[in-house]
Amino acid sequence: MIRFGVIGTNWITERFLQAAAENDQFQLAAVYSRTLEKGEAFAAEHGSPRVFTDLEAMLSDEVVDAVYIASPNSFHADQAIRCMNHGKHVLCEKPMASNSLELKRMIGAARSNDVLLMEAMKSTLMPNFRIMKDNLYKIGQIRRYFASYCQYSSRYDAFKEGTVLNAFKPEFSNGSLMDLGIYCIYPMVSLFGRPEYVKATGIMLSSGVDGEGSMVLRYPEMDAVIMYSKISDSFLPAEIQGENGTMVIDRINQPYEVKIQYRDGTVEDLTQLQTHESMYYELDEFIRLIERGKRDSKINSLESSLIVAEIMEDARRQIGLKYAADVW
Repeated sequence: MIRFGVIGTNWITERFLQAAAENDQFQLAAVYSRTLEKGEAFAAEHGSPRVFTDLEAMLSDEVVDAVYIASPNSFHADQAIRCMNHGKHVLCEKPMASNSLELKRMIGAARSNDVLLMEAMKSTLMPNFRIMKDNLYKIGQIRRYFASYCQYSSRYDAFKEGTVLNAFKPEFSNGSLMDLGIYCIYPMVSLFGRPEYVKATGIMLSSGVDGEGSMVLRYPEMDAVIMYSKISDSFLPAEIQGENGTMVIDRINQPYEVKIQYRDGTVEDLTQLQTHESMYYELDEFIRLIERGKRDSKINSLESSLIVAEIMEDARRQIGLKYAADVW
């Protein structure tokens, strides 16, 4: 059993624990919350024996082997480094840090403390992403990657009425790119590596974060086109276009269906039945790595996470989106 502490008592932690219930190697050992009342309610609901309002106290407790971090983005780096300095393995929600400098510090802490650090990007560890990767050769020379994740935020109506909730606050390193755009960027990097250059545009909101944006990224023999938004909806599937055919993915953020439409008109359905909750697979990867003594995932690797962070930082510079943690 790997004994976990969790930081954050929000909806994403709820979903994580629902998925974790399907893994018999997971044990919830502690909950950290800034408020005791909320922490106790969350712990009671999910069966945690311990509740902490002092992070150092939780990290000093020998009953915790690993920590799942689902706090606001701006807190990730500091909390993760503190966890790792106490010898705890860290599974950190995406985006793992506000910028590449923070992420480099996190990677340094992981290495100096000999612990596992992994970004909790669920899509690249889901069964149908592996199907995508294993079957790319069938579409021939790849010429374009296209991904869109545009979802009108449930918090945007409040924003338009004058109430700025956390999702639209720059002090938490939030916005459309960090929240949704990363779901388009991370699979691209996992499949194709670092692009040669990035061109980005975006629509800035009055609070100082981006409401939506688009990116064109250049690779030696192909390009990538990415669209993301928290102020409008899109229902387009993702595509990887090759000279022999096009791979069509229903949702880049949660790939459930994968097909290849060949140039001769035939269609090959590659879809693999998914038997667990979407977040199960990132946790399973993380636990397996710990059990094997590994300190980096081959799929959600630290190198991939750093490339993604640098791409987003480049894009933010171009559209003028700067966070408190940035030094440029």
